[in-house]
Amino acid sequence: YHNNLFCLAGIRLAPKEKVEVPVLFMPAEMKIYKAVVVIHVMRENGENWPYKVTAGSNTDLKRNVTVAENGETQGIVWIYPINGTPEAPQQKSVVIRCQARQRVEQRVELLLIGVIMPGATAPPDAGNSAEVHTDEPSNTTEVTDGSSATLEFLYELQYQSDEIRSQLESLVGMQLVEKEWDTESRIVTLIFNVVFAPSKPMRNEATVVIQCTAGGLWKFPLVFIATEPEVDDVINIEAVGLNKESIVGFKLTSQTG
Repeated sequence: YHNNLFCLAGIRLAPKEKVEVPVLFMPAEMKIYKAVVVIHVMRENGENWPYKVTAGSNTDLKRNVTVAENGETQGIVWIYPINGTPEAPQQKSVVIRCQARQRVEQRVELLLIGVIMPGATAPPDAGNSAEVHTDEPSNTTEVTDGSSATLEFLYELQYQSDEIRSQLESLVGMQLVEKEWDTESRIVTLIFNVVFAPSKPMRNEATVVIQCTAGGLWKFPLVFIATEPEVDDVINIEAVGLNKESIVGFKLTSQTG
């Protein structure tokens, strides 16, 4: 799978019969791999199709046929470009725990192992060169190293369903605060500040998906746990006598209005 041209040959198909084309991807490094699958069909008896491709023929048709010397159609070609993105094994879950109606900020370090570094001989100064471009789409941020050979990352917080998104999206915030480089081990550490402010007890999951433009995909599961809130108050009801009602008034407020 290294920029090679693959061809299928010797497969006999009856009319309207289907054939599966297996593609095996075994990446050795966290980088983009590209290949092209080419399928070329010709008649089994070697004869040409009588249709002739002319200057006025459809552009797509001219691109997808092989033409014999007499101008007749000798074969039909389908070309399928394939891009391979290596994905790192999923990491252990990071747990963010907070009591309901409280707010917690937690520092989360995510290690990107096997990053293909740019041509720099020394790691950039993360404190000065890391940039976060907030004009990217919501929850997606581009991170660059500021050097001439720019290495870029995109990160996004993804949810398992729209229902979980609706429950978590307004309660969770995530911001990149620091980036560390180690060119010898080829490890990039992205350090995030994660904010969780739950309004009620819950347990939900999300996934931080990080992609490098040079190739590579990393996924880090996050578990958000909101525990029971503290007791608001203790209500004491004083009895006025046996079999007589005692009434105490108290106010209830709603965060949702």
